[in-house]
Amino acid sequence: MLENNSVGIVAPQIAHFNSPLQLKGGEVLTQYHLVYETYGKLNKNKSNAVFVCHALSGNHHLAGKYSADDRHTGWWDNLIGPGKPLDTNKFFVVGINNLGGCHGSSGPLSINPITDKPWGATFPVVTVEDWVNAQARLADFLGVEQLAAVIGGSLGGMQALQWTLSYPDRVRNALVIASAPNLTAQNMAFNEVARQAIITDPEFHDGYYYNFGVVPRRGLRIARMLGHITYLSDDAMGAKFGRKLRDGEIKYSFEVEFEMESYLRYQGDKFAGEFDANTYLRMTRALDYFDPAAEYGGNLTSALAIAKANFLVISFTSDWRFSPNRSREIVKALLDNELSVRYAEVTAAHGHDAFLMPDKHYHDIMRGYLNMIEV
Repeated sequence: MLENNSVGIVAPQIAHFNSPLQLKGGEVLTQYHLVYETYGKLNKNKSNAVFVCHALSGNHHLAGKYSADDRHTGWWDNLIGPGKPLDTNKFFVVGINNLGGCHGSSGPLSINPITDKPWGATFPVVTVEDWVNAQARLADFLGVEQLAAVIGGSLGGMQALQWTLSYPDRVRNALVIASAPNLTAQNMAFNEVARQAIITDPEFHDGYYYNFGVVPRRGLRIARMLGHITYLSDDAMGAKFGRKLRDGEIKYSFEVEFEMESYLRYQGDKFAGEFDANTYLRMTRALDYFDPAAEYGGNLTSALAIAKANFLVISFTSDWRFSPNRSREIVKALLDNELSVRYAEVTAAHGHDAFLMPDKHYHDIMRGYLNMIEV
């Protein structure tokens, strides 16, 4: 069944690009394609387009379902739809699977047009800047000269921020949620442990596992289990699992005994069955490399001086991976440049995953800001 305020049945679309894309790392993609979905209608003035950028393991499927009996809705369905905070009666919303992804856009799983074989480990390392440049070409493809807003959480928030730097005249509003101006050393360390779990898996084969008909499943499982620990707060994990035993008694073994272990293994198995290892490596590297202040001697105020958009920055009190202090760094640098900035620090127990949750206070903040945008 579909809800009354659902965008309904949706279908992905593909945009093909034959003009070369220069990547920040020096390589060039001579041609590529992006998978995307749209919700709502582009108005006559083409002034109501909103791009939503996904986080590490996200994709283009933001809202709705692929069939009436589909049990899975888009990953931000609680936010996007008729009458929802990101109202598709007002906005033309676009979700994109980034370059290097594994949900249809050009990436390690896709075919290299030169070799006619999967790219695999030869697909270039991509950056947030590369993603934004590709997204801008999709905007051109859709006939959109200027975006009403760019929105993203976590890694998606970094993309929203980068939009205001790479294309300051093409974005009127940027909503940067549960994000940061760069990764801390601890966050980079988490990413490296996750990558090493994949790279040292015997079935990784230096990234050429497609040729062997295998998947580095063990490495992916560990990477995702580690990720889930960092996405949740200690309080959220305690409230959900505590020290509950799966079968009510200790068995003095190394099998699953605690509910937390069961949860982590389930999430790891699920992820390993649907996500590509080469993509995971590239997504985490893009996180590591993002640092707009690096070219300005670490001065974020100088880095953001080129921005012209209005900003909404949101953080969550229990998010220890992208803490409120990191969002405040962004806010200060924007205010230093006398830009229009609204900041909200939401009390929430879910940790970093709070930006995905249907929290009323959080959604009311989003709704209030988006309602102010004129289209």
